[in-house]
Amino acid sequence: MVIGESVLEPEIIKIDRKKLVGKSKQMSLEVDTTTELWQSFMPLQKNISNRVDHRLYNMKIFDRGYGPDNFNTRTTFQKWAAVEVSDYTKATSELERYDLQGGWYAVFLHRGPARTFHKTLQYIFELWLPSSCYELEEREHFERLTEEYRPDDPDAVEEIWIPIRKSVGK
Repeated sequence: MVIGESVLEPEIIKIDRKKLVGKSKQMSLEVDTTTELWQSFMPLQKNISNRVDHRLYNMKIFDRGYGPDNFNTRTTFQKWAAVEVSDYTKATSELERYDLQGGWYAVFLHRGPARTFHKTLQYIFELWLPSSCYELEEREHFERLTEEYRPDDPDAVEEIWIPIRKSVGK
């Protein structure tokens, strides 16, 4: 299925653990400080010499028990602006370290400006997930972006990684 230019039939991918370095901040959609988080991280990421690639990770870690049914604009989460590294030996004291757990993910593509991102998420959680043979797993959610990503660009592309596992009984 396609909404706008977003590709809404996911690729199911299993990833290994990843080492990330970056900055994090507690926030909600109601008190969203994403812009400040990324503005504080972007100047630092250019000096990370042991990066695995040139992708940026916009990661969210929710409290235990999170799910689409109990999410609202006041739901808090830890948000990360990060990159993947081969090891932590060159991480500066300005950057935090995080071990991404790995596992199975449904990977969707969102095409378009960030202001339409909610439509893609709405499809994923209200239509795709309930009708799929998967359920949400309590692990990290993230988007992977290129360094050239601009949130207001109508041609922007971001990968949406949703942690999943096979549903019991489906």
